[in-house]
Amino acid sequence: MLGKTILLIVGGGIAAFKSLELVRELRRAGASVTPVLTEAGARFVTPLSLAALTEAKVRLSLWDLEDDTENGASMGHIQLSRSADLIVVCPATADLMARAATGQANDLASTLLLATDTPVLMVPAMNVRMWLHPATQRNIARLRADGLKVMEPDDGEMACGEFGPGRLPQVPAIMATIAAHFGPKRLSGKTAIVTAGPTHEAIDPVRFLGNRSSGKQGFAIAAALAEQGASVTLVAGPVALATPEGVRRIDVTSARDMAVAVAAALPADIAVMVAAVADWHVEAAGQKLKKSAAGPPVLTLIENPDILALTGHAPNRPRLVIGFAAETGDLLANAKVKLAKKGADWMIANNVSEGVFGTDANHVYFVTAAGTEDWGAGSKADIAERLATRIANAL
Repeated sequence: MLGKTILLIVGGGIAAFKSLELVRELRRAGASVTPVLTEAGARFVTPLSLAALTEAKVRLSLWDLEDDTENGASMGHIQLSRSADLIVVCPATADLMARAATGQANDLASTLLLATDTPVLMVPAMNVRMWLHPATQRNIARLRADGLKVMEPDDGEMACGEFGPGRLPQVPAIMATIAAHFGPKRLSGKTAIVTAGPTHEAIDPVRFLGNRSSGKQGFAIAAALAEQGASVTLVAGPVALATPEGVRRIDVTSARDMAVAVAAALPADIAVMVAAVADWHVEAAGQKLKKSAAGPPVLTLIENPDILALTGHAPNRPRLVIGFAAETGDLLANAKVKLAKKGADWMIANNVSEGVFGTDANHVYFVTAAGTEDWGAGSKADIAERLATRIANAL
């Protein structure tokens, strides 16, 4: 971060006081910080505190910039919004993210976010119910689709007494994310295939066999690999998630569709098979099956192609093949068997009886022929970044 300029927008919320610690760490790492304090943020930290720590003028209002000159030129909102190497919004409140997602420009912070062509990092902090609200999640998906980076909040006790996701990430985690943005793209020149989500196996034109996979973990891994510079092909089952920035997406429905798409994407350096692929399909009826006096129809299950095994044993096998073992019992034993049987190099094991489908968190184990590591519980985004780092180290 040496010599980099960070435009820091401090939103309103009790977590705003941590922005002061972030400023200290950024300055210690060699970055300069230009502070912007929202009206709500000024209720929690003072302009004097920010000015003292940044050794820079604190911008408070869109109208203050008229008399703000540097080298004789007016530092208007357009120039200010593009004068930094990175814009960090910390804390990013539900209101700030909502206004950014909808393109509003009714104060200095929102105007800067709309006028900039500089990369933006949102560091959210809010009440757990606000974070989990569908409107907030829609706004986050929109921001990510627009190319903004939104960190996952920490779990824990809130200032309001409630518990859950919504706490501001710890400053070391924020610093690591900023450092990764400026750091070398360690997977540049490498290609990766990631599968994500469920598959749907048609029974008739309106019914299917499927599972509860949300696709969130696979999409997070695709995003993390792309951030490391890899050229990523994401083969996605039927999920309603925004495509990560810089990722090539192929949508499929069935396991057979997914197998064809993965084979077509080879050769590659990396394959991360996260999708919860259905093991069986049936010969689908041409018309909707109806109830009858003869009772329910008999469904004859036909085994689907084993995409992980086909990839692990392919003649043009990727240098690194990683599978996911979602189990409801004997987790590590089943993961080790799967590792050897499928021809994978690594296996990420998680217990799906714990209700992780559809959530933003996971508890995984990293399994190789050499042993097992308990990575503990964490957000799916954090797990994705840890895995991407491990892949970069290996290659």
